[in-house]
Amino acid sequence: MNLLENNQPTDLEQMVGLSRRSFISAGALCGAAMFMGGSLLSRSVLAASTGEVSSQLLGFQGIAAATGDTISLPPGYKASVLISWGQPLHQDGPAFDPSGNGSAKAHEQQFGDNNDGMSLFPFPGDNNRALMAINNEYTNYRYLFAHGGQPTSAEEVHKAQASEGVSVIEVRRNNGQWQFVQGSRYNRRIHGNTPIRVSGPAAGDDLLKTSADKSGTQVLGTFQNCANGMTPWGTYLTCEENFTDCFGSSNPAQVFDAAQTRYGASVASKEIGWHHHDPRFDLASNPNELNRHGWVVEIDPFDPQSRPVKRTALGRFKHENAALAETRDGRAVVYMGDDERGEFIYKFISRDRIDHSNPKANRDLLDHGTLYVARFDAGDGHPGQPKGQGQWLELTHGKHGLDAGNGFASQAQVLINARLAASVMHATRMDRPEWIVVSPKDGQVYCTLTNNVKRGEDGQPVGGPNPREKNLYGQILRWRESGDDHAAMTFGWDLFLIAGNPGVHPGKPKGGSANITPQNMFNSPDGLGFDKDGRLWIQTDGDASNTGDFAGMGNNQMLCADPATGEIRRFMVGPVGCEVTGISFAPDQRTVFVGIQHPGESGGSTFPEHLPNGKPRSSVIAISREDGGVIGS
Repeated sequence: MNLLENNQPTDLEQMVGLSRRSFISAGALCGAAMFMGGSLLSRSVLAASTGEVSSQLLGFQGIAAATGDTISLPPGYKASVLISWGQPLHQDGPAFDPSGNGSAKAHEQQFGDNNDGMSLFPFPGDNNRALMAINNEYTNYRYLFAHGGQPTSAEEVHKAQASEGVSVIEVRRNNGQWQFVQGSRYNRRIHGNTPIRVSGPAAGDDLLKTSADKSGTQVLGTFQNCANGMTPWGTYLTCEENFTDCFGSSNPAQVFDAAQTRYGASVASKEIGWHHHDPRFDLASNPNELNRHGWVVEIDPFDPQSRPVKRTALGRFKHENAALAETRDGRAVVYMGDDERGEFIYKFISRDRIDHSNPKANRDLLDHGTLYVARFDAGDGHPGQPKGQGQWLELTHGKHGLDAGNGFASQAQVLINARLAASVMHATRMDRPEWIVVSPKDGQVYCTLTNNVKRGEDGQPVGGPNPREKNLYGQILRWRESGDDHAAMTFGWDLFLIAGNPGVHPGKPKGGSANITPQNMFNSPDGLGFDKDGRLWIQTDGDASNTGDFAGMGNNQMLCADPATGEIRRFMVGPVGCEVTGISFAPDQRTVFVGIQHPGESGGSTFPEHLPNGKPRSSVIAISREDGGVIGS
């Protein structure tokens, strides 16, 4: 299916296992000049305003904002659907039932709903064959059930749980086109009732024990899976985000303790309602079940019989994604954001080194190490591109007040209640940290701070990397570890961009930073990805009303930036009501896979099939150049 719509412009690898060589590359020197001076950014803005082409990386024409129910791309690009919600993974699997009457068992055998972060795993020695692990974050009751409302039975709750988690699929390239391989022995679903092992310091802790699992080491399910990570040893990291939304209480008078409250526990749940028909999610009878979710889960996509593992050493919070890097002495680093207003940015450093010669030797590498949380200074206060310094604070039991006197009896409790531990350390409360990525060229780390309408309220001061009160538009934070070593405990930071609407709000702060123009403006940066050449791809999940503060921004979109010059161009616009989320590149960078989540979330879309009275379906699309060239070049 060809989804291409060419838009003429108006005026005008994901990083995994960063090698030590990249720190001394020419890209690192260029990045250092940009970070310290900002003059390259100023030149790129001047070039954009005069119509000059300043970026050597961005070889496509930026497109205009759009509001159609389709995929809009630059001239010379095309898109096709790789896979959509409900597609059976096996030849004998049940077909998608658009009526909403399909069973829970059927959904366990189909591609899950609301696909989000994803990673591509090439087969060794074969660039035309790969596996993809793709998150399925949540499900839309409007389309899942024939009645379009809250689940009314245990079967319907099971059906919702079956629609979430992770889908692993095989893809192959035939005649230049990547296609889903239905019936591959690697295809499988990992969903809300899949058996999962718990490992690391919190495994077996009393706070993880339930009547169904007195060992505290075996959990059913992963759900609310947002974004992802890919390890150098060939495994997939899926991140549990809004897990507390799935819980509620049959006791309307239940009082929650400080930890439950901090993680968002409520009597009603958040429009999900599983607890009414599945006692596992009833906090009145199973309060510890809440502690068994909110982790990073490691999956081996090449072993369909393997059991996923929840890695508790990485901490428990509303994980957005997990960005992998490597220290100079060869240890693994995982950068993570906690996607909620006023929460924190973390990094984990493994105790042991990565064994690149023996991938299986790394399978428990993420069980041993140290978790840190970030504190940023107030910065220099520059209105367009502030910068400053920061430090990493160790979250280890017995240090810095993380002891029984402050409610932490063990390291397990520090990790289970990582938010509370980070607060004790006076970490910096952020504007919803979402995706984090690491540049393959110079090792700098980028994080989307998507928005925060509460900034300036609730004890969240304005300043530093969070420079605006009632932040509608978001920003992208960047930092460089001291000595270009991901093991460093200090770093320098700046804001790569501050999103805004210069058409509605000329000037600062709502107009955004200097590299935001009426031609490329957007709100709520969310997904991020680097390709091998160092282009930074930015995906949005924001207000697509196209009115008021968001006038002229159109539907959610994907943009591309040159980190060296700061130039940004709009590359793709998604269909009505969607979030653009998830990105992965083919090994030769001639195809990019992009996620289209919840098209028509509130109606108004029939994407991707565009059938009369059709039901919109979240999908993964494959974008390529008509001439077969490298994406973005």
